[in-house]
Amino acid sequence: MVGLHKSPYHGFSVEFSEHRSYMQGDPLKNVDWKVFAKSEKYFIKQFEEETNLICHINLDVSKSMDFKHSGPITKLEYGKILASSLIYLMNKQQDAVGLSLYSDKIESYLPPKSSRIYLRNLLTAIENVKSSNKTETAECLNSIADKIKRRGLVIIISDLFDNPESMLSTIKKFHYKKNEVLVFQLLDPIENSFAFGSDAIFIDKETGEEMTTQPHQIQKAYQDTMKQYLDKIKKECLSNGIEYNLITTDIPFDKALLSYFRKRSKLN
Repeated sequence: MVGLHKSPYHGFSVEFSEHRSYMQGDPLKNVDWKVFAKSEKYFIKQFEEETNLICHINLDVSKSMDFKHSGPITKLEYGKILASSLIYLMNKQQDAVGLSLYSDKIESYLPPKSSRIYLRNLLTAIENVKSSNKTETAECLNSIADKIKRRGLVIIISDLFDNPESMLSTIKKFHYKKNEVLVFQLLDPIENSFAFGSDAIFIDKETGEEMTTQPHQIQKAYQDTMKQYLDKIKKECLSNGIEYNLITTDIPFDKALLSYFRKRSKLN
């Protein structure tokens, strides 16, 4: 995986990240002499500019993500595993990774760092989070965009069930700020097919509102509307230089990750 996403960004930062063992050719000015005095071993102070990439991962944890029907796990569970896998791989590459968990508000925000110790904080935050509240993707992502001071890679993992105009406008804001943007839209397979049985009661995960209907009578109209919605999101993303992946929860994780790495390698 090393070198698969070399950063096109160059800048300066004095934020200390972690120590690493001295290697021949390292500048002596970066040797931590205080550590040497205690251990008689050479260690280098590693700073954030030595990382390959700065990445911000944003995971939707709203109630709509807590849905499972024909998929093996909920969208949120899938998103948590996908986010954790990406964080682990990027940390292994010494990328600085940050995390935002959001619903109708930012539930948790951890700024990007590359420390091995910090990896545990990121994975623990994902493991412990529960679905909550309604979706306010546009508002939350707008707040997150304002927090990002150094450009890098922004990854959004969500079902994107929100007002498309305001949501897409905010997603494009990341791109306008010179970030590379990658969107994973997660759906349960049945949210595409609407292949339910006869009479069914639908309950809104976020509002609790109920509706009884015969799915076969509205299946075609639903599929057409969903296709238009998905096509709109995909078209708007791709036309603005934003990488877009539609992922259903029955797709193996390795295929989702391979799709990500193939797309990222094309950007280098």
